[in-house]
Amino acid sequence: MSSMVVTANGNDNKKFKGDDKMDGAPSRVLHIRKLPGEVTETEVIALGLPFGKVTNILMLKGKNQAFLELATEEAAITMVNYYSAVTPHLRNQPIYIQYSNHKELKTDNTLNQRAQAVLQAVTAVQTTNTPISGTTVSESAVTPAQSPVLRIIIDNMYYPVTLDVLHQIFSKFGAVLKIITFTKNNQFQALLQYGDPVNAQQAKLALDGQNIYNACCTLRIDFSKLVNLNVKYNNDKSRDYTRPDLPSGDGQPALDPAIAAAFAKETSLLGLPVAAVPGALSPLAIPNAAAAAAAAAAGRVGMPGVSAGGNTVLLVSNLNEEMVTPQSLFTLFGVYGDVQRVKILYNKKDSALIQMADGNQSQLAMSHLNGQKMYGKIIRVTLSKHQTVQLPREGLDDQGLTKDFGNSPLHRFKKPGSKNFQNIFPPSATLHLSNIPDHKMALLQMSTVEEAIQALIDLHNYNLGENHHLRVSFSKSTI
Repeated sequence: MSSMVVTANGNDNKKFKGDDKMDGAPSRVLHIRKLPGEVTETEVIALGLPFGKVTNILMLKGKNQAFLELATEEAAITMVNYYSAVTPHLRNQPIYIQYSNHKELKTDNTLNQRAQAVLQAVTAVQTTNTPISGTTVSESAVTPAQSPVLRIIIDNMYYPVTLDVLHQIFSKFGAVLKIITFTKNNQFQALLQYGDPVNAQQAKLALDGQNIYNACCTLRIDFSKLVNLNVKYNNDKSRDYTRPDLPSGDGQPALDPAIAAAFAKETSLLGLPVAAVPGALSPLAIPNAAAAAAAAAAGRVGMPGVSAGGNTVLLVSNLNEEMVTPQSLFTLFGVYGDVQRVKILYNKKDSALIQMADGNQSQLAMSHLNGQKMYGKIIRVTLSKHQTVQLPREGLDDQGLTKDFGNSPLHRFKKPGSKNFQNIFPPSATLHLSNIPDHKMALLQMSTVEEAIQALIDLHNYNLGENHHLRVSFSKSTI
């Protein structure tokens, strides 16, 4: 079988004219065009990682191009098929991937040293950390994986990131045994345990600093000092995949599998139609769409905005019926989405239905507010089986228990691209105050999160005079 071998040396840009053909015959060498000028080797290699082993790379910085060689033609075909369905983006810029005319890359390691070091770091991780003969990899490039447990922080969390989303993304790099999610320092965090430290290192290398969704939900990943997680309950906050028999915990509803499945279908990261992802790899029997999701997360694929489907109505229970009003629920839940309608139940005044603008907002409000204290009581937030909140029939007095906020001027997320999208944080004891006269802002530290929730309900939209209405939100800072 004749194979074309390409040799690269110091005159890479002269030798490699690039491939003109868009759809050449399949090759394990891929030609990547229109790369942003400042893009790194690691980012280019990560495009190929979800599809198989990357065996070589050649960066043509002057031409904004690169050649990427995968171990098998099959892996390259899967990658090209996937990225023909979803345009890949690097640094928010679309890039183009096609088969190269070349069948093999032969690079001069001394002149392509940086790219080779990065590649060897990845390869070392992929081949269970065995040293590779004849390579000079700096110690910093391949650090020994201290632990099979990763600590994951999610910055800029506009869309909800659930335990199931994390499981599907991280399963691409090996069997995930356990996950615990929690809020610490006003940030959503998770501990995730693999069976093998090598899988943890590979996931960290590929995913650290990447966005789960386009322009938000950024993963910050470190090794945990823990080497084993002790999971007591299987529910929407923690899961031990090796022990399906664990209880869901006192007062902690286990995540309904139907809800989990529905949510997996609704988010854009997980919601590519299967037909649109020909040949996507299927890790651990997860459906193709979810495999595409893992590839998307690992491969820097900028996805379009998350789909607005899903259940928009929340059921909130264990409310303080003496104190709660539709307005107070509108203000608190309005931190996480545009509340359309609120109905406090006539026969059960410690419960209310809240209709959000879309399914992502209801998921976000549920993930942040379930278990928080409001008016002295720990509230429970779940998805309702209702599709909409019905308004009372005309002429019927329901004692002001139902309110329509559809045209409220106080919606925070009506305007696309509003900076409010970037400033969504879990309830915290520190409040951010804005719209103070003379363009001033302030941080206000309360002694507890419950007090801060109360202050936000009481102070948001407070009239400061001169047509200034105070804007209050939770802050990620502390004073």
